[in-house]
Amino acid sequence: MMSEPISPEEVAHVAYLARLRLTEDELSRFTEQLGAILNHAEDVEALELDDVEPMSHPLPIENTMREDVPSPMLKPSDFLPEAPAVEDGRFLVPKILGEEP
Repeated sequence: MMSEPISPEEVAHVAYLARLRLTEDELSRFTEQLGAILNHAEDVEALELDDVEPMSHPLPIENTMREDVPSPMLKPSDFLPEAPAVEDGRFLVPKILGEEP
């Protein structure tokens, strides 16, 4: 079932409702693009899906979360030696946006 293509007047009306100002070039381009989108929607609507069960994911999935078990925290001496720069026991990073300490 092929419906009538969308007209530039209909696209202009939608643009007006959305408070968009369109140039003639934009109106022409958007009419063509919206027409292609609506044609694709018609193709999807025409699919025979009565025997297809609705799904949220194409493959069966299981909850893959693990048990939340606390573990010992790292000590600064475990990771600070790997840092490129350290000051007062903390990572030293470059100042950004001209911030002053």
